[in-house]
Amino acid sequence: MPAYPFAPPPAERFPAYLRPLERAAAVGALAVMSEEWQFEPAPVRSRPDREAVLADARTLLDRYGPDAEYWTNAVAAGSGPAPDFVAAGLRGTASYTFLTGVYVNGLDLCDDLGLIAVSADEVGVFWSVGAC
Repeated sequence: MPAYPFAPPPAERFPAYLRPLERAAAVGALAVMSEEWQFEPAPVRSRPDREAVLADARTLLDRYGPDAEYWTNAVAAGSGPAPDFVAAGLRGTASYTFLTGVYVNGLDLCDDLGLIAVSADEVGVFWSVGAC
């Protein structure tokens, strides 16, 4: 089996796990993936190189073009497609309420933050796995 030991969920189940993001929120989500999940000493919002981290995230997402769509598993995006991940960081605020405690066909999604970029030509999957 090519996916062993993981069995991918059927495609029709993905909408239950993913929420749309605006581009600026996708940039923020990608930027905070550079943070440590446990005991973060320097969240992106307080780093002196904050703008450089955000610029790197923008450059990476530019690959998918202006018409790209973005999706996340972050519960923080449930109330709208523009949560401020940078202001929240990975700890201590509502944006830390990422999809947690979900077991999907061999994948235990605990403290994970995912970002999916979709263009007409390609799909990019970025994932930060927390240390539970």
